[in-house]
Amino acid sequence: MTDRLRTELLDLALEAARRAGALLLEGRPADLGVAATKSSPIDVVTEMDVASEKLITGYLAEHRPDDGFLGEEGASSEGSSGVRWIIDPIDGTVNYLYGLPGWSVSIAAEHEGETVVGVVAIPPRGETYHAVLGEGARRNGEPVRCRPSPPLDQALIGTGFNYVTEVRTAQAEVARALLPKVRDIRRSGSAAIDLCDVGAGRLDGFFERGLHPWDAAAGALVAREGGALTGGRPGLPPDYDLTVAASPGVFTVLQPLLEELGAWHD
Repeated sequence: MTDRLRTELLDLALEAARRAGALLLEGRPADLGVAATKSSPIDVVTEMDVASEKLITGYLAEHRPDDGFLGEEGASSEGSSGVRWIIDPIDGTVNYLYGLPGWSVSIAAEHEGETVVGVVAIPPRGETYHAVLGEGARRNGEPVRCRPSPPLDQALIGTGFNYVTEVRTAQAEVARALLPKVRDIRRSGSAAIDLCDVGAGRLDGFFERGLHPWDAAAGALVAREGGALTGGRPGLPPDYDLTVAASPGVFTVLQPLLEELGAWHD
């Protein structure tokens, strides 16, 4: 992959995320409501999710018409260039629906199946994280790193919960068992933000079951480029069963503990 292509992909992702973030901040209807549901009645889509994805895919396709797409709200095409864009037009839709600030726009670029660029814009914070494979992670252009690893009982851990009742019930049991073993647990409502915050030292670790590629692709690259480790179940990469990200010392303790607690199944 050439430096020129890497720079082009980053610049396009940053601009697409900026435009989508402006649309979402400035164009949010006062009477915003649920347009559709997905996995359950509480897993919602708003008209702004759809508008944001349309804006992002339209902008990227205008500049790179041969690229593929995978978007949460239905964008799907193979492309012929070897580049695929993975898009979450609003990560944290329920937060956005309620007017809470924990939402983001997540855009990652894969080249030949490997994530090479990740951008997570967080308009309510006035922050944009980005990472390029092998070049580190940045927030608003400034380098960020994960925190030095504390003992697990002093680690602040982020997590999230599924929208399917049976799954979230099992996740609550994992959280109940984990809570006495860590400093505390946070639940922001946006996996993309949590992953970036691991890479920037605002969390010591993060785990969640049931993440899709669009939830994690950009944020996981930011976490790794910030010095964190990422994985799934022991010996596996992050996947739908389990995604774990943490500073190295926390990761080596947290991942096997989550396996022991059954964080990957009901």
